[in-house]
Amino acid sequence: MKVALIQDWLTEIGGAEKVFECFLELYPEADIYTVTSHDRVIDELNINKNKLHESFVAKLPLGRKKYRNYLPLFPKAVESFDFSGYDLIISSSSSVAKGIITNSKQLHICYCHSPARYAWDLYHQYLNEARLVGFGIKKWFVRHTLYRLRIWDVISANRVDYFIANSNYIKKRINKVYRREADVIYPPVDTHRFDLCEDKDEYYYTASRLVPYKKIDLIVKAFSKMPNKRLIVAGTGPDYSKIKALAGPNVEMKGFVTNDEMLELMQKAKAFVFAADEDFGIIPVEAQACGTPVIALGRGGTKETVIDGQTGVHFNVQTVESLMEAIDRFDDMNFDAKVVRVNAEKFSKQRFNKELQEYINEKYTEFNLNQS
Repeated sequence: MKVALIQDWLTEIGGAEKVFECFLELYPEADIYTVTSHDRVIDELNINKNKLHESFVAKLPLGRKKYRNYLPLFPKAVESFDFSGYDLIISSSSSVAKGIITNSKQLHICYCHSPARYAWDLYHQYLNEARLVGFGIKKWFVRHTLYRLRIWDVISANRVDYFIANSNYIKKRINKVYRREADVIYPPVDTHRFDLCEDKDEYYYTASRLVPYKKIDLIVKAFSKMPNKRLIVAGTGPDYSKIKALAGPNVEMKGFVTNDEMLELMQKAKAFVFAADEDFGIIPVEAQACGTPVIALGRGGTKETVIDGQTGVHFNVQTVESLMEAIDRFDDMNFDAKVVRVNAEKFSKQRFNKELQEYINEKYTEFNLNQS
């Protein structure tokens, strides 16, 4: 069986890349395809560059740093790859990787992190945040590009033989957007790296890339109104200066932290705070692996990973008031760090590898039987 793996792009380490890393462990001899990549990520994932195939986008001016500017070319980029020599293709997709072209004798399984959010459910939010509402050539061009992407996105979904969703939340979105069924396999969390710590300090913690949809500004605003509660924020990003300007004296902006610092901050925190509407959200599970309860939005993936009243508390809407109410409710409750840890173990990397391998073997056998 000759196998190929494809990821949208390999330019930073996030949840999708951690899933892709498991693909690489399961199929170490597979060829690897991506729109573009960064050397740092290739090295960190220990990818053999002789097996790496990038699209023409990587060779365009700033095709590695400013690759998102080439969004209109992404469908052509993935369609330019020749997969005709493979028996099995596994795509890791939240954008265009699922749109590869295969033939009837090849099995294509897509692990879908989400249908492209900037083209679908976050379309209007994306336009507002990018100030692309109204008239003008650039605004028209972006809206027209996303319109064409939506058409291609639905068409290309029919090229996938089987969809795997990273949560029941995304399973519903796949059905809504593509009218396709999906099976759920929760993503891997390296629970062994995040050791249980029962001795907690008196601070709350959040960590994220500082971009609008992560809603770190909402968390900082809430804690700035609660001066008797200490918040530590780790992470960098385009919104860093704006968020720092919102921070009261009880909010500490750490900026970039190393993996070891991240682990220690997570272990000792009284609670981890998470306000994003995420497809799954690996970091709240990492927090629970440390025995740290989570105050999270009760929507999206965290509704499935954080048990309200047992491993954390949910708040209902992305507002300062709703979050403050949840923080007050959290302070009136007691959590058992060992119970919190046990919940995280349901999402372990070992469990993911086992479920994924069994799923692929089953579908590959079934596919070959139908071919004969």
